[in-house]
Amino acid sequence: MNILDDLKLQYRLGGIGLKMIFWNVGCFLVSLAFFYHYKERIFVFPNWIALSSNPTDLVTKPWTFLSYAFFHNDFWHLFFNMMVLNFASYLFLTFFSSKQYLGLYLLSAIFAGLIFVLGFNILHLSGSIIGASAAIMAILVAVTTYSPLMNVRLMFIGNVKLWHITAVILILDLMQFRSENTGGHISHLAGALFGFIFIKLLQNGIDLSKIVTSIFDFFANLFKKPATPFKKVHKNYKKPVEKSASKIVVKDKTQQQIDEILDKISQSGYDSLNKEEKEFLFKAGK
Repeated sequence: MNILDDLKLQYRLGGIGLKMIFWNVGCFLVSLAFFYHYKERIFVFPNWIALSSNPTDLVTKPWTFLSYAFFHNDFWHLFFNMMVLNFASYLFLTFFSSKQYLGLYLLSAIFAGLIFVLGFNILHLSGSIIGASAAIMAILVAVTTYSPLMNVRLMFIGNVKLWHITAVILILDLMQFRSENTGGHISHLAGALFGFIFIKLLQNGIDLSKIVTSIFDFFANLFKKPATPFKKVHKNYKKPVEKSASKIVVKDKTQQQIDEILDKISQSGYDSLNKEEKEFLFKAGK
């Protein structure tokens, strides 16, 4: 199995948190190919990807309220964001579903984008933002709001409360508010606010992620092929019992092997699989 097949298998078996990391890394690779100026060594994102504070661009390019949250302006921006996203995703998915995770990520990006545009126009500034930081902050603050006293073990430090980690990140954002990345810090804090609101509403029985789920379900049903009506067919012969039993045995053995491999992944991680197990799981998933 080559590296590409290995990545495909990890994407297929991974949860929504891993898939979101794959999407962000994939978008970064695309931006390297199309938006990176190698002579100047900078990214120059077009206004149909970056979120602009210009109201005209918002009317003509409303999708930028989401597109900006999947691109990054340098490797270290991507690296640190994905580190925090991996950490926050693991904690969030301990308590909540994949649909709630996806809904929070997308809705917080839109909310933070709106606050950024509003803030820049109030301050009479102009500019654009790029990056997943706002959505990541929403996920981190959401799980912190739900379980602030959770113990988290950090390398070289030991056990600390989750709210301590989140508080340090928020304080650093506030301290850098008047820096050259004012727009980014506005969106970060807006994302954090949305994560807090999301959990408080959820605790009162209002799940905002259902908005996103309903939209996805609508388009899924729109392009879904209509089910073929069942037609009962009468046959004047019976299938041999031996063949039917044989098929069931083969299927059970294959499923049993898949279950054993998945159990091994859950206990020791994907990297514990040998080459034959990876190949078998990849072929079975096709």
